Amino acid sequence: MSENSPCPQCSSIYAYPTGVSMMCPECGHEWNPETAVTEEDEESLDVKDANGNPLQDGDDVVVIKNLPVKGAAHPIKAGTKVKNIRLVEGDHNIDCKIPGFGAMALKSIFVKKA
Repeated sequence: MSENSPCPQCSSIYAYPTGVSMMCPECGHEWNPETAVTEEDEESLDVKDANGNPLQDGDDVVVIKNLPVKGAAHPIKAGTKVKNIRLVEGDHNIDCKIPGFGAMALKSIFVKKA
């Protein structure tokens, strides 16, 4: 057991051993360092665009279809470039900011990698 392993929840460097597990004094999270999930395992979202290309956080995408927006006077036009996307879990698996609309969640089937 390594005494220098940071907290997997808040990344605090002040974690300390409590017998067989580790404890974080800042957030109260307790974990077993032998079975702890690493960030690489945690970020295993397999999100693909409309063409089957894998997407990653920070990618730029282009909307391929006019998308109606509830409460907006006009839709998001096909060809709109969206920069610096963030991947999330769920049905709408892309969080982004669209110029003229603000923060929005999109489905990856309606975008292609730029």
